[in-house]
Order: sequence, then structure tokens, then C-alpha cells
Amino acid sequence: MKAPLLTMNDGHEIPTIGLGTYQIRGGSGLDQVLTAIQSGYRLLDTSTNYDSEGVVGEAIRRSGIPRSEFFVTTKLPGKYHHYEEALSMIQESLFRMGLEYFDLYLIHWPLPKRGLYVEAWEALIRAQKLGLIRSIGVSNFEPEHLDKIIDKTGVTPAVNQIEIHPYWVQKRMLEENKKRGILTEAWSPMGRGNDALQEPIITELATKYKKTSGQIVLRWHIDRGILPIPKSRDFIHQRENLNIFDFELTQEEIEQINSLEKSDGRIDNQDPNEYEEFE
Repeated sequence: MKAPLLTMNDGHEIPTIGLGTYQIRGGSGLDQVLTAIQSGYRLLDTSTNYDSEGVVGEAIRRSGIPRSEFFVTTKLPGKYHHYEEALSMIQESLFRMGLEYFDLYLIHWPLPKRGLYVEAWEALIRAQKLGLIRSIGVSNFEPEHLDKIIDKTGVTPAVNQIEIHPYWVQKRMLEENKKRGILTEAWSPMGRGNDALQEPIITELATKYKKTSGQIVLRWHIDRGILPIPKSRDFIHQRENLNIFDFELTQEEIEQINSLEKSDGRIDNQDPNEYEEFE
């Protein structure tokens, strides 16, 4: 089972769902990524900060599937936002993963208090011209951050990966991304350690469509034009998460899930204007 493809604003195609690899590492992590690949995942999302780049690269090599069939994403840590350091880190990540190029590379957080994200964006543009990266994007960027890098460079990100789940619906950011032609990806799309999957609205829809609560929430993302990046270590859940393309939610059902939003719904209260990235 493989996910359908979307075309980004730079003309490159991306699968409509990916595998998140946060806290997936070591030998068990390798097995988990390999089972995901066997289930049909081709978009593999990692980050230098996740310490899972090596596992993802090794899983690709061991899978026996050509590199060209994969869509590999990783992200720039905040401590490497200076131009030259960013270029070096992109190359270092390629060496760690044993790859010649990334399909997508993101600035992980804007860190506006440091004020270096434009410089980091210029490094990504340069790396793209050098053939190290095919598509470039950002993560956790607010509209003012997006406009600043676009105004300074004339280059619009292909993707903005942000926190979205039923308790943090992100209607505003979804519209802001759409306005600029940027694809929205969702990290922690089902919530991380919260009770969203037990909400009556979601469990009732699961019964109606003969799906799991997780599948309902992932379909909610798809029907809103969002590309979800769920993490799962479990083979059965990995397969379930891919099996979401045989039904659609109604607009009313989408709005019912939207109504679950909480004013303090962020998982770790990570406000992109204030958050200082872990290093």
C-alpha cells in the first residue's frame, strides 16, 4: 500500500503521508523503520535533533528498494543557523545517512530571538543550487517569519511543518500557508500523549466508518489539505495509518473535530515566537 502523491509549489511530488521518527533510534528503531518501509511508507521524516538520521539511512539501504523511490526529509538544528555552519551541517547529515541528496530539508525552528533564520534560509537555497537538496522548506514558522525569508530571498518554502492535531487545529496557519502556496505538514498529527483519540466525536466517527480513531484523525488532516507525519513503532498501527484513502469525512464532520480545539492545546506550549530549541 502506497500513499498518493501531491505536487509542491516547486514541481516536485511528495507522498501524502509520512513516517515520523522522533525517538526512534538504535537497533529496535531500525526494525521499526524497516517494517514501515515494508508496509509502504516512502516519505521518511527525521531530524538531526531526533538522533534518528543514521537509522533512517540504514533502513533505506537494507530495504533493497531503490533510493529514488524514497522521499527523505531532515531538519536543521538551531545551533547551525549561521550560513557556513548550515551548509556544513547539511553535508554532515548526508554523510550520516549515506545519501547523496535530501528530497526535502527544513529549518526546524525559526528562533526569532536569535534572528538568524534568514541566513539559514539562504544556506538552504545555496545547498539546493548545489544539488544537495531537491526541495527546501521550514518548520514551525509563523506568517511574519515566512514573509521575511520570502521578501529577503524571493524564494518561497515548499513546505511548512507545524504542530496540528484535534486540540490544536491551526486554521489560521493553514490559511496563511495556502495564501503563499506552501504545503502544510503536521507533526504530532494525532496529539502526543493527550486524550484526543478518546473524544466521543472521534470514536463515533470511527464506528460509523469502521475505522480506528487514529485513522479518523489522519483522514481529518488529509481532507483539510494537510500532509500528516504520524510516528508509530507498531507494525499494525503503521499499516492502519496508511489505510486512510478509501473514505472521506464530510465538511460537517471536519468542523466537529475542529471544535475540539483548546486555547492551551499545544503539546508542550511551544510558541514559535518564544521557543528556544533544545540542543
